[in-house]
Amino acid sequence: MMLTTLTCLAIAAVIAGLLPFLMFFKNLKAYLPPPSPDSLDKVALSILIPARDEENAIGEAIESALAAGCLQVEVEVVVLDDHSTDRTAEIVREWSTRDNRVRLELAPPLPKGWCGKQHACWQLAKQARHGLLLWIDADVRLETGSLRRLIGFLDSSKAPLVSGVPRQITGTFLEQLLIPLIHFVLLGFLPLDRMRLSNSPAFASGCGQLFLARREEYFQAGGHEAIKATLHDGINLPKAFRRAGFATDLCDATALARCRMYNSGGQTWKGLAKNATEGLASNAMILPATLLLGLGQVAPWVLVVCSWILEGPGSLAFALGWLGTLLGLLVRLAGVSRFKQPVLGALLHPVGVFLLLVIQWQARLMAWFGIRFDWRGRSYSQS
Repeated sequence: MMLTTLTCLAIAAVIAGLLPFLMFFKNLKAYLPPPSPDSLDKVALSILIPARDEENAIGEAIESALAAGCLQVEVEVVVLDDHSTDRTAEIVREWSTRDNRVRLELAPPLPKGWCGKQHACWQLAKQARHGLLLWIDADVRLETGSLRRLIGFLDSSKAPLVSGVPRQITGTFLEQLLIPLIHFVLLGFLPLDRMRLSNSPAFASGCGQLFLARREEYFQAGGHEAIKATLHDGINLPKAFRRAGFATDLCDATALARCRMYNSGGQTWKGLAKNATEGLASNAMILPATLLLGLGQVAPWVLVVCSWILEGPGSLAFALGWLGTLLGLLVRLAGVSRFKQPVLGALLHPVGVFLLLVIQWQARLMAWFGIRFDWRGRSYSQS
């Protein structure tokens, strides 16, 4: 039997969609929330928060960080004010007068060749007093008991650097479409079992919103100084550890912390674009990512419509298009249940993936044409 062009495309789409489908559900069994350890020796931990113009967020960040502690965990909360033009530093000073566990540090001028966040995180690490270092963004809210569970995971994993994606709070339409794709890409394309068996930088992954490290190994690996020019610490800090011969690990941080990463559709678009060229939009990844995501996640919807018009609802292409669509939908609905993601984003999964690819290509083209990227009052070149 001669297969039509639409049928051949539908077969390819199903194959491309089957890979992340199988990988996602396999990884769900390995990407687990850390339990609270039965026992924990008393430890000291520095919670490190880089802050630049965060007057609307920094107070809640400090409050949640202090509340996340327990009797076994001595904490200090160190906020580095990175040349803010608002009341960020003033708010931190007010907190430090009420609670001596809170400390304000001021960032020195940004040296040439450094990304602002990496420089702030590096300064914080040098200012920290304790042996465990926890970096969180100013828009992250730690949950009660999270420190005990994170430290327990660090101990059980035997990795000196661990991370996890907090629960992502979304408001605007673009947030609901795009932000949940963090979990889809992470669990759909990274083999967690191989990651844990190998220290290869090829399996490096993390979330820049939440990193916990042992101080000694952090400085041995070069810390944030080793990735000073990068914008994407979520990938590049684990790479630095792995290049130094250390393991890194991931856990499900949905119950440990929450984060509203962006507050508008425009912020979401620009924020995802700013470090895209260090991930899916890199020179090496842009074409494979477009092929896999476009063919496996976007094309099935298109094929359903085209095959219904051209070949009828009884055709093989129509059935395969629906199968490919179902594979993506089941993955996203699992994310809705497990990671408390919005249903709307799951139902419009192909639209979200299409927009994500548009963002990647925008970032790639900006890099090719040497167009600089502005973020938080600073200008960066895309790689």
